[in-house]
Amino acid sequence: MEISARHKRSFSFLVALLFWYFNEAWSWTHAKETPQVRVPCFFIFGDSLVDNGNNNDILTLARANYQPYGVDFPQGPTGRFSNGRTVVDVLAQLVGFSTYIPPHSETSRRSVIAGANFASGAAGIRDETGNNLGAHIPMNQQLSNFEGILPEIRRYLGGDMKAVENHLSKCIFYSGMGSNDYLNNYFMTNYYTTSSQFTPTAYANALLQDYSRQLAFLYQLGGRKVIVAGVGQIGCIPYELARYNSTDQSRCNEDKNNAVNLFNSGLRQLVDVFNHNNAQFPGAKFVYLDSYLSSRDLYSKPKTYGFDVVDKACCGVGKNNGQITCLPFQEPCENRSKYLFWDAFHPTEIANVLLAKKAFTTKNKSYAYPINIQQLATL
Repeated sequence: MEISARHKRSFSFLVALLFWYFNEAWSWTHAKETPQVRVPCFFIFGDSLVDNGNNNDILTLARANYQPYGVDFPQGPTGRFSNGRTVVDVLAQLVGFSTYIPPHSETSRRSVIAGANFASGAAGIRDETGNNLGAHIPMNQQLSNFEGILPEIRRYLGGDMKAVENHLSKCIFYSGMGSNDYLNNYFMTNYYTTSSQFTPTAYANALLQDYSRQLAFLYQLGGRKVIVAGVGQIGCIPYELARYNSTDQSRCNEDKNNAVNLFNSGLRQLVDVFNHNNAQFPGAKFVYLDSYLSSRDLYSKPKTYGFDVVDKACCGVGKNNGQITCLPFQEPCENRSKYLFWDAFHPTEIANVLLAKKAFTTKNKSYAYPINIQQLATL
């Protein structure tokens, strides 16, 4: 029996309708199972690991707004100390932002409502940290800069302080400090006297005391969901490998790794103080990222993550490509996805992606404590 054209059209319409229905039902169910994370704003504090251009217009050697930095970034050399995205660029995408968080130096009155990046290459917890490289914006000044934009946020929200507090309580805050307090302070004995003034334990305690005060001030300014990143394996970066007196060019300086881990251990305990002291910090939700453990994983199990080279920089000069960092218009390595380090100090984009994704979804409290960033964002 031949089916009429009319019945054929009706049948086709019914099939299409059923396909649409089941597709929508599957999509809705799938969305319920894996909810998409969205946060209204993201504020970033830190050093060159997360700086995205704040050092571009100041007199400093700690800047990266020249080629080949940004060789794999859509906008080219923006001031990011990598070939591509930084770890906070990836985190911003994971928490729902379609654009990158702008540097404070380029924020407009309207854009600050969604966040700003205050990080600065060479910056540290201590004000003098990084002075050997020239001008920079230390943590104390970064916090002052954040305080300075609060009136803009208040005006945008109609002048209501309660609205500001409510808005900021939903934001994610990221703070990654401490690396330069070792690299460009404690370990730089020809420029700084801190190593003769403090034992490694005493120096870690002094840093933690200052950092505790700074993070308390960030809480006072409105920060509630705060990510605090520890210091990575400093003794394994190309810069340190190039200076370490060892016949094995890939052997890490464990004395320096042990020193930074004194700080990291105290920082994790400090996160507990903020989270459990409800009388002083009600509503605080701090997360500690163990950057040391995460970076050690990439370094010690490179093949698992697709790396061929972990002891040399993709772009640099001298032993381990780490004696002098990436120079203007220098030709970098071709296969950057196979390198853990971009330059003497900083990871490649692919390493930043791996570190960010682990921090975002890990169920292991050794990496993100007491919860991961995805969980923090959805609180």
